[in-house]
Amino acid sequence: MPSEGKPIMPVTLQKHFADATRLAARDLLDATLLLPEDKRSWKPLEKGRSALDQIAECAMINGNSLSILQTHRFSMLDMDAWLAAKAKLAEDWEQCSASLLSSADEAAEAILAVPDDQLSIEIATPWRPMSVTDIIVYPYWNMSYHQGQITYIHSLLG
Repeated sequence: MPSEGKPIMPVTLQKHFADATRLAARDLLDATLLLPEDKRSWKPLEKGRSALDQIAECAMINGNSLSILQTHRFSMLDMDAWLAAKAKLAEDWEQCSASLLSSADEAAEAILAVPDDQLSIEIATPWRPMSVTDIIVYPYWNMSYHQGQITYIHSLLG
């Protein structure tokens, strides 16, 4: 039942996904903190990925999303340099976790700054054209996806 006499404040797409982005970063860190400290850099199987590697990736993807939202351009990255930077970030839990939180906050602020009339702008990416709306959702989606992968590591450890 609607609030009597109180206006209902609609939540914008930008506000919803800015809040969801910040929450997803905290949830991702919480899932990682449930791992024993000596298992945060453990990776299942030879080609599996550690929790720290995934957090580093999320921090960097948040930064990439911020850039795309500000420029409406996907810049092709030097993948070798990007992977090397990710590996270096994943070596230090304190730096990695701080980077995740700060990049999520920066991405959330960029999401909040997107005007409604820009939501349908298409941006060329190597995979497919993506709208600004797709980019707004991406940090949240990516961190949620990786939270599931880290939860799977929990299940492998018993």
